[in-house]
Amino acid sequence: MKNLAILFFLVALLTSCGIQPPAKENWIPLFNGENLDGWIIKIKGSPLGENFKNTFRVEDGVMKVSYSEYDTFDNEFGHIYYKTPYSSYKLRLEYRFTGDQLQGGPSWGFRNSGIMFHCQSPETILLDQDWPVSVEVQFLGSTAEQERTTMNVCTPHTHIVIDTALITEHCTSSTSKYFYDDVWVKAELVVYEDSIIHHIVNGVVTQCLHIQSRR
Repeated sequence: MKNLAILFFLVALLTSCGIQPPAKENWIPLFNGENLDGWIIKIKGSPLGENFKNTFRVEDGVMKVSYSEYDTFDNEFGHIYYKTPYSSYKLRLEYRFTGDQLQGGPSWGFRNSGIMFHCQSPETILLDQDWPVSVEVQFLGSTAEQERTTMNVCTPHTHIVIDTALITEHCTSSTSKYFYDDVWVKAELVVYEDSIIHHIVNGVVTQCLHIQSRR
């Protein structure tokens, strides 16, 4: 797995597709830039709240997913949850991938991360469960050999309806540009309850979805 650095800016505004937000947006900071207060960790094979091998950490004011204390990766998929659930909101952050992939990481896991929204609560995650039941906005990094869009929509343990079509494929690609090497990417996710979703990359809308989630 690659290391992932995330810089959360601010968050949370009721909004919807096609409706202009108010001139003044009341943003709520989720990440304080100093520690993981307010966040809940769940890593496969470890109990809720245990930060196995210091996978999630804060360094230089950013939240990081790091595998520096791992010798090899053995499917220890990890997720970090914010303490407060939201249903309608706007989320802004910056992310980038750094370093080399850890030995044992799956090929599809190369420069691969994301945000699980409409997500199963952390208290209900099983000890050895890979991923929560959720809809995911997927972060992907590119190389000259692997050029892939980012902010795709993926469906761990779910299907979605886009317009009137039932989507059973695991991921549906966005229209984003490719982002190479260690570049920072500005990501914005606009979620209106269980219907309208905007995926925005560096200020450009790459997907506008009208979806219904199904287990």
